Amino acid sequence: MSFLPAVDRAAFAVAFADRLRQHGVAVELTATQDFVRALVAVPPVSRTALYWSARVTLVRRRPDLTRFDEVFGAVFGEALLSLDPNARRDGARSGPRGGDARSPAPGEPYDVSGASGDRRGLPWVTLPPVVADADRRDDVELAVPQRLPSDLAGVLNTPFEQLDAVQAQLLGRWLERALREWPVRRSRRFAVRPGGPRVAIRETAAQARRTGWDPVHLVRTGPVRRPRRVVVLCDVSRSMEAQARAYLHLMRALALTTHAEVFAFATSLTRLTTTLGNRSTEAALEEATERVADRFGGTRIAHCLSTLLASHHGGTVRGAVVLIGSDGWDGDPPERLAAAMARLRRRAHLVVWLNPRAATPGFVPRTTTMAAALPYVDLLLPADTFGDLLRVPGEVARHVRRR
Repeated sequence: MSFLPAVDRAAFAVAFADRLRQHGVAVELTATQDFVRALVAVPPVSRTALYWSARVTLVRRRPDLTRFDEVFGAVFGEALLSLDPNARRDGARSGPRGGDARSPAPGEPYDVSGASGDRRGLPWVTLPPVVADADRRDDVELAVPQRLPSDLAGVLNTPFEQLDAVQAQLLGRWLERALREWPVRRSRRFAVRPGGPRVAIRETAAQARRTGWDPVHLVRTGPVRRPRRVVVLCDVSRSMEAQARAYLHLMRALALTTHAEVFAFATSLTRLTTTLGNRSTEAALEEATERVADRFGGTRIAHCLSTLLASHHGGTVRGAVVLIGSDGWDGDPPERLAAAMARLRRRAHLVVWLNPRAATPGFVPRTTTMAAALPYVDLLLPADTFGDLLRVPGEVARHVRRR
């Protein structure tokens, strides 16, 4: 059974360390943290156990032992002086810190009261000091405040059009830290790996030098796995105005974590890989917005895909995971989009379409352009909230494993 049941350990440790500092014991922040960890690792079952946990972690100088015993005794009743007779030597006594502080005479007890002069021990929670009397009103009903989730967790599944600029920026930073899982591919390089399919001749021979050139231990190697290349194309036309900024956050997160090639398109294609790689999120998004001159205009998905495949960046699509973020509205003919998607599908390893309309219950692609592109899409995912964007890497990884 714990000696301090239902006690905030951190608040207790901070309050006790503050009381020790008030009476001349040098307690560092690291020592306070060690005391909290000691209380968590070994909960004290008695006053003696608490005494030793506090003394071992909080007292770093021998002259402070006497003052520590005095403060501990005043807080918890009887001082446990008999536990360590060596600490009661007169040579271990030292005066409190400060120029005008008076050292007590031999045999005189220390004043271990708190800053306010009380001797009631320690507070179990950290509370702000009272600066004025509160107005007592009998007609006001007091209630315990309800614990609510954080602001970010509360708006994680909120549609993009209902988020303000500050919330979108905070969720964008969260997205950059969360996108760590991504599909990998097998490279041509091999590295030492336990249980690998091949035997490394050079490393095995080096190990055999220690056993009389008898290869007792076989060193094995396996193929090196590397993250698969990612190519992102996001629609910034007028129909995607509410989702454009959130998709820019997705593009920046992928560019920073997976070294992806990112493009924005409306009526023309704009490469934003170097722009979104800026260290400052605000500067990167502002520069990207300035570079996309045709934003919030018409849409030509087929033309932009053909431009990408015909450019010198078309080789980046080969063997890559291609993410297309668009609602499917296109000004080009459906057959032209189908031809461009067929070429893209032959080069890419996986084609994923992120459609904000797909989150609607009973979604059916009714536009002719979206219907023409679907036969060449491996995975159609909803992307109407930041929660949907966070689930994209996991869905892609599961689909790759099933293949």
